[in-house]
Amino acid sequence: MERYGHGGEPVVLLHGFATSSFLWRAVAPALALAGHTAFAVDLLGYGESDRPLEGDYSIAAQADYVEQTLAALRVARATIVGIDIGGGIAQRLAVTRAERVARLVLINSVGFDECPGRDVRAVQRGTTRHAFRIAHGLLRAAPLLRQVLEESVASRERMSARLVARYLAPYVGSDGVMHLLTLARALHAADVEELNLALIRAPTLIVWGEEDRWLDSGLAERLQQAIGGSTLVRLPGVGRLVPEEAPAALNQMLLEFIAWSPVATA
Repeated sequence: MERYGHGGEPVVLLHGFATSSFLWRAVAPALALAGHTAFAVDLLGYGESDRPLEGDYSIAAQADYVEQTLAALRVARATIVGIDIGGGIAQRLAVTRAERVARLVLINSVGFDECPGRDVRAVQRGTTRHAFRIAHGLLRAAPLLRQVLEESVASRERMSARLVARYLAPYVGSDGVMHLLTLARALHAADVEELNLALIRAPTLIVWGEEDRWLDSGLAERLQQAIGGSTLVRLPGVGRLVPEEAPAALNQMLLEFIAWSPVATA
């Protein structure tokens, strides 16, 4: 986990599948410069975090880990920002740990029965197709993840070969693809499908990059309808990875949302 800034409002940034806290490198510093404290989290099993052999990498478990991290940091309440499966984790926190969530921001988030997205299912299909090569250490994670990353942005120049390599770094080595499959297999619709989003009382902002190839575009409206009083902002010409393609626009939205939305009552 990376911490940026001190004081102001605490903001917790949760990445999605196939990414890490690196995704927030143009967002967290901007929050700090505006006087807030940003925490860019590596979810368990992702980025530079631990990979326990018997670890639970499900959305439900990740929500518990984030809540425990907040307790360890002595952060009573925070604005929770989640993208992709990070959005599912954020939803779960807002429903089951409402006292921890001052505000909620969902960016191209999984939800309802649409979890995991088609990107995770593509990885699962790929590992099934190449099971023999994986079992014999002949296939690495790059062929499986490169397409996911490149199709998570609307403009390919936003996902250069060098950037793909940076996101692939945690999965280098013969066991990288097996760990990637472990992460993919841990994602279950039940962890978000069971949530009653009508219980969410935190002010909620839903941000949606309209060129998302992995989630149905109607999911944004379904989330808005389910979460009372929530606001939906669509970004044309932007894919799922909004922090990569439109960090300036996202920073402005986050800062305005934090400044003008009332803190949820516990």
